Amino acid sequence: MQTIQTGYRGLRLLVDLNWDRGLYLGTLSACLLLGIWICGI
Repeated sequence: MQTIQTGYRGLRLLVDLNWDRGLYLGTLSACLLLGIWICGI
């Protein structure tokens, strides 16, 4: 049980440190899709 808790804490730390990268990739993807949609009109 302690191994699971330690693994969860480690995973949570990685998420806390890198959440902005996911936000960056999501924003970039949304902008690319919006650009493709606008060019398609």
